[in-house]
Amino acid sequence: MTAELVRGQNHTLPQTRLEIRISAGAPVVAGATLGDEHGRVSGTEWVAHPGSPQLHGLEVSRQAAADHRLAVDLDALPDGVHRVTVLLALPQGAGGPTRFGAVASPFVAVTGLDGDEIATFTLTGLDSESAVAALELYRRQGAWKVRAVGQGYAGGLAAMLADQGVDRAAELAGTIQEAVARGLARSVAPPPPRTPEGDRVRHTPAPAPAPAHGQPPVPPPVPPAAPPQPEPLAEPAAPGGPINYAHPRRQPTAPPPPPPTAPPAEPGRPAQPVAGDATGWSMDERLYNQVWGMFEDLARAAAAYRSAVDFAESRMDQELERTLSDPRSRIGGAGDRAREEARAKRDELTARARESLDRDLAQLAAESAVVEPALPASYAGWDNPVWHGYQVPMEIPMALRIGDLHLPESTDLRIPLLVRLPLERGMWIDSGRTASEAAAPAGTDQLRRLAMETAVLHAARLLAVYPPNEFTVHVIDPAGSAAGALAPLVRSGVLPSPPATGAQGVSTVLAHLTRRVDLVQMAIRAGAADSLPPDLDPAEQLLIVNDFPHGFDDRAVTQLRYLADEGPSVGVHLMMVADREEASEYGPILDPLWRSLLRVTPVADDHLADPWVGHAWTYEPPRTPPGSAVLDQVLARVAHARRTGGR
Repeated sequence: MTAELVRGQNHTLPQTRLEIRISAGAPVVAGATLGDEHGRVSGTEWVAHPGSPQLHGLEVSRQAAADHRLAVDLDALPDGVHRVTVLLALPQGAGGPTRFGAVASPFVAVTGLDGDEIATFTLTGLDSESAVAALELYRRQGAWKVRAVGQGYAGGLAAMLADQGVDRAAELAGTIQEAVARGLARSVAPPPPRTPEGDRVRHTPAPAPAPAHGQPPVPPPVPPAAPPQPEPLAEPAAPGGPINYAHPRRQPTAPPPPPPTAPPAEPGRPAQPVAGDATGWSMDERLYNQVWGMFEDLARAAAAYRSAVDFAESRMDQELERTLSDPRSRIGGAGDRAREEARAKRDELTARARESLDRDLAQLAAESAVVEPALPASYAGWDNPVWHGYQVPMEIPMALRIGDLHLPESTDLRIPLLVRLPLERGMWIDSGRTASEAAAPAGTDQLRRLAMETAVLHAARLLAVYPPNEFTVHVIDPAGSAAGALAPLVRSGVLPSPPATGAQGVSTVLAHLTRRVDLVQMAIRAGAADSLPPDLDPAEQLLIVNDFPHGFDDRAVTQLRYLADEGPSVGVHLMMVADREEASEYGPILDPLWRSLLRVTPVADDHLADPWVGHAWTYEPPRTPPGSAVLDQVLARVAHARRTGGR
């Protein structure tokens, strides 16, 4: 699984032969230095750059380009090398941008030779810098790791090389820029931006929506791309160009059909959005990719706005400090005029940034208005009319909607939070008090009730999007306190057995599911999937646990941890409904369980952290419209399809 790093974060490298892929919004110079255990570079011969692109175990590009691939063989490096630092710089005298703040944030990915991503890093927050140390590979206790650095230098290559202890750094920087200038005629241009007539050009974020503690994609949550994506967030595709929309479980034999195109826009007006405006093999896949594209677009727009506001505030502070430090400004009204001018410039920059953001938000709102009604049931909210014509499907969909995401810049614009199916991890629905405003007025009992109702809505949607009898739900309710919330599942008959209560009920259900995981794993390892016992349910299994850890002894907790770790790979998933703070009383034994599950909340909460651009996305849990019978109607059809075999 790809590690989406933030500045300062590290990740262990599972192999030593690597590629480092770089994608930027303009041609950049890529190089690398070899340092000792203190990070110092002993001489110019330890710097790989376009004029000297090859060292032992390292090769970099020979020219400036918008996309680079650097080859690294850590085992082939000289014995004294403990650190490899990847450098990026803007070419001088080429008529291009002179600072990274004027181009799209560079994206760096460390991959294996097969192209599978190991770790990624988006270099955000750059402004006047013309050179940056992107990341470093370093040796620690015999193992190699990668660390996201993102250290920029306004003094350019010379300042960056000098900071690493390179002698005659300015001379070497000039040599590198001369080598780049000789190769600029062959420089690779950046990919084209999105146009009203063309497809989006999207880069992988950082799904996604990963959010803190498990947390979308953002998409690419972020959705995002894919923050998260998400997971927001997210589950996006490879960096460095347009997203690869091929389904990961499908072997294509022909290119996918082109997406629908919008009618030509009138001059001066943006193109009208179209549902399914993304490449894919089916409309569901197009809509899935479009939703994650919207997540990425919103994340980028908000990041650009916040960066512009921060710059305006910083510029005002600097101007005021410079003015007030001059004693002459204290005479007469010079100081007051300087303050007014600085604030006026700040307000002007902020207003221009807001205008740009409002344009982007209006376009995204228009896109959401046409996408939301076109979503299939598995992607749609419970208030979508698609549920009124719901029929039990015969195939598993690509993804499932588990809520919505929004940012404070536009609380009305909500992006569906989609997770891929089959589920790769379970969920922890936190019934405790969170820091959100929505949780403050709610009592403890109300939050627990809302958490269990949220779990029922998630379970109902999973039952609704799977073919008949291919998804089974079990419930553990030790004290029987969730009877009201579970009523829709019980009265529809979709539960194979009543909710388990008491210590004996807890033990029976956990033993049953643990046995299923053991048997399926043994059958898979032995290559004898056909030899499973006839009483074993082959359907995907979901276990809802209410009011954890009440009613659980140490053995039951150990079984839960086993199901959380081993269950998803063989179709057994957990949905815990519990107060995180109460569960912490069990001590560190529950930490692995907590980390393995995706935390969601029964009320709006901004706990989903997006490491791609640093946003805290507010998560909105699913809700049925007040007074609606849609949940009972959908579950009734699921139960009927189970009894009749889908007829």
